[in-house]
Amino acid sequence: MKVVGINGSARKDGNTAIIIRMIFQELNKAGIETELIQLADVGIEPCRACFACKGRGNCVFSKDGFAEVFDKMVKADGIILGSPVYSADVSSRMKALLDRGGVVAAANPGILKHKVGAAVAAVRRAGGMTAIDTMNHFFLNKEMIVIGSTYWNMVYGREIGDVLKDDEGIANMRNLGQNMTLILTKFHLYRDRHPYKR
Repeated sequence: MKVVGINGSARKDGNTAIIIRMIFQELNKAGIETELIQLADVGIEPCRACFACKGRGNCVFSKDGFAEVFDKMVKADGIILGSPVYSADVSSRMKALLDRGGVVAAANPGILKHKVGAAVAAVRRAGGMTAIDTMNHFFLNKEMIVIGSTYWNMVYGREIGDVLKDDEGIANMRNLGQNMTLILTKFHLYRDRHPYKR
């Protein structure tokens, strides 16, 4: 099994990456492979609404990094979307991924069906719930399974590393990783016994 974590922050090793890696630690304990994708390294243009992706399984525009990232999402068993909060919502990098991915998934029904998803946010003060809602909305209308935890999936901190001072947030991320591990493991067993078609 494999989970891809997508960091929507401009800071590659900032607070968002830190909390995604916390979840990875729990997944790795169960032998689940993980990969961190840094959107700061991937240029993703806004969706052009050309709908040429219909029936193709990916975007036909190949001059940026979207197709490679989306292909990894399709091949993964689980997806973690992580974003800092910018203007009370997700970062522009994450929004571009969600917009393009949303159109490709709508044009190719079932392409993300039954994948396990978790959304997390690194928050300085406010806007965390809106950011998490935005990412969860991406999961929910793709027939994905959304994972929760003991509280909202966010950790507080402004400067790089400040999230490590948020004990409640850290405990929540670890619990989220454990919940994701449980669902991935159980669903993997079920899917092996009950194959489904897209």
